[in-house]
Formats: sequence, structure tokens, C-alpha cells
Amino acid sequence: MKQFMDENFLLDNDISQRLYHDYAKKMPIYDYHCHLNPKEIFENKKFDNITRMWLAGDHYKWRLMRQNGVDEKYITGDATDYEKFEKFVQCVQYAAGNPIYHWCHLELRRYFDVFDILCEQNTKLIWDKCSKKTFTPQQLMKSSNVTTICTTDDPLDTLEYHGKLSDFTVEVLPTFRPDKLVNIHKPGFTEYIAKCNINTFTELKDFIKKRLMFFIDFGCKFSDHGLDYIPFELGDAEDAFRKALNNEKLTPKQINAYKTEILLYCAQLYKEHNIIMQLHFGALRDTNTAMHKKLGENTGFDSINDLHCAANLAALINEMNGNPKIILYSLNPSDNYTLATMTGNYRDVRFGSAWWFNDQIDGMTEQMKAHANLGPLNKFLGMLTDSRSFLSYPRHEYFRRILCSILGRWVNEGLFPKDYSILGKIVQDICYNNVIEFIG
Repeated sequence: MKQFMDENFLLDNDISQRLYHDYAKKMPIYDYHCHLNPKEIFENKKFDNITRMWLAGDHYKWRLMRQNGVDEKYITGDATDYEKFEKFVQCVQYAAGNPIYHWCHLELRRYFDVFDILCEQNTKLIWDKCSKKTFTPQQLMKSSNVTTICTTDDPLDTLEYHGKLSDFTVEVLPTFRPDKLVNIHKPGFTEYIAKCNINTFTELKDFIKKRLMFFIDFGCKFSDHGLDYIPFELGDAEDAFRKALNNEKLTPKQINAYKTEILLYCAQLYKEHNIIMQLHFGALRDTNTAMHKKLGENTGFDSINDLHCAANLAALINEMNGNPKIILYSLNPSDNYTLATMTGNYRDVRFGSAWWFNDQIDGMTEQMKAHANLGPLNKFLGMLTDSRSFLSYPRHEYFRRILCSILGRWVNEGLFPKDYSILGKIVQDICYNNVIEFIG
């Protein structure tokens, strides 16, 4: 029987172990998609306790607690920080097979030197040990060997704190996320357009270009589009926009014609300015209406959607006519083979990492196997955190161990030669080098 989470955790054989310890372990982190708050990074305040570091804003953990029947008081409510920590431990101690169980133990070990098992009887012991160490966001990022993070930012963002962080040793770059300009069918669209002081379709396009150039001035390398589904409809987008501003009801064709036109226009700008276009889709968001009204977005009430994305995605990319660099992510793992084949049609379209509900052992393994079965795994851009937590960087370690386990298993089974000069390069390129090369 193997020891619980020892130094060779997830590493099945000596080949996997050598690949991780000699090639992957010390590679830096380029976190090209996250939701960290640049203001918090700049202010650099010490966290009061582990609850503030672990549970504040982390809807992965909130979902686990709700699924265990914990009252909302102990999740987002007014319970004390210790009470929230206590309730979380009571849940996570039984979370066999859940990545949160592994992430939490990695975080305790890497940041707090705590090797005790998370269980009810150790709650006070672990709380007290963690209380002896205090961290700031910048300390956590530097100690995690992070070189760059790309936050997720609305076009109206002033990027004030990105500018103030220009002297920080870790690059904190903005990512252009124009979802509120694309989602013509969602509540609040006309109010947002008014806030942007846009009155015509021409002004809308001018606004997008102007704000993108502003982001580029702050070092922006990536854009990001969170799509409920992949739209494709060629039609009169300007007419749809005009009707939306007049509060007229739009047909599905009008909605999709508008969304398609804006995505194509953004892609044109990204191509001109070497901005990488990320397309995230397949999430069924805010499914609990009552809790959405109470707590707002990104609070843990989302699911995987079952879209049929292939035809529209192929048509959209094809219509870009000399597309920008694109990274594709679907939240539905049944789309893995669709996306893996889609990347073979264009030089600069890549298959993004297993996202959100899929960043666990099976999800990451199946994503990489699909990638390898249908294309060059060695060009994979690797892991991103997609996180709001400054403690989330051990997820990169988790990913790297899984990557090395897959490669080591293939070598051990005679499916690939035992050549560390090639294997080591594959590992290090996926961990860090490929994203640097892709950026250009």
C-alpha cells in the first residue's frame, strides 16, 4: 500500500518520478487565465486566517459544502471564520476522490508545512498551526514561482492597479473580456451600453477598438470570451443592435447575427495586434434563480451544458478568414474529441486545458489523451488556475504530476521510448515554454 500523498503522489513508476522531479517540479508558472483581483495584489494585505485564504470567494469549496447539506450561514453567511473552517473540514474529510481533498492537503503542505490529515479531530490543531503563518498575496505568488498572471477584466476597467503593479516582480497583465458587449440577449445589456456612452453600431465598434488598445498599453496578451453557446449567423447585426437599444424583442437569428458579428470584429482586431483569443463555452450558469438573486454571479450554482458545438464553431473560425491565435475550452468533456480535431484545421488554434469541473485526475487525463490521440500533445499549452484564490498554485503541481504519470505509463507500457531528452522537453514545454512561444 502506498503512503498517502507522499513525494511520489500520482507518479506510478520510476519514469514518471524522474520526469516530475527532474523536469517538471521547478518549472515556473505562467498563469494565463485567472480571476485574481489586482487590487488585492497591490494592497498586499495579510490574510487574517486560513478561512479568508481558503473559503472567501472559492465556489468550488462552497459547492462541496452545500452538497453536504451545510447551512448557507457557514458558507457565505455571518458565521465566524473558525465556524466556517470547522464546517468545511467536516465536509472535506469524507471527500474521497474529489480534487479539493488533494488540493487542500497540497496547499497545507506547500505553504504552511502542515502534514496533518484534514479531519474533524484535527480541526483546532490545523487552525492553530496555520495561524502561526501569515501571508500576503504577493508573498504567495512569489513563493509559488509565478512569473506572470493574466487577470480577467471588463472593457470599462481602469486597469489602475495593473499600472501600480508595474514594479512587482510578478507580471500582472489584464485580459480583455468583452462579454457584456457581446451578450445582447442578457438583462442589463442596454444599461451597460449606456454606461459605455455608445449610441450607434459604429460607436460600438470604435469603443471596442479603443478599449482594446488601452488594454494593450498595459501589456495585455490575451482576450477571453465566456460564451453560453457558440453562435453563428450571418445577418444584419446593426439592425439587431438598434432594436435592442429600443427595447424591442429580438429573434434568435437576430441575437446570433449580432453576437457573430461582434466576435468576428474582435477576432479581426486580435489578429492585427497579436492578441490571443480564448473561447470558453459549455457552462450552464446561475441555474438556482433564488440564490443568484441573493448572492449574485460566480457563487457556485453552475452546471455543465450539453451543447452541439461543432458545426457553429467550425463555421465561426472559418469565417474569421485568417484567424487570430485561438484557444478553445469546453466545459463538457464530451467535446474533447471535437476540439482536438478542430485544432488540426488551423495552424494557430489550440486545445485549452481541462477547465473548471474537469481539472481533476480523470478530466485532465482524458483531455490530454484526446489531445495526444488526435494531435501533438507536445504543443499543449498546459495548466491554468482559473481561480480566485491565491492558494491555488499547487493545482499546477497536481497537473504536472498527472502529466508525468501519463507519459511514464506510456513509456512503461512500451508505447513510447525511454528517451529523457525528448520526454523532458515535452514536459517542460507543456509546463511553461509552449505558452511563451504561443504568445510570440
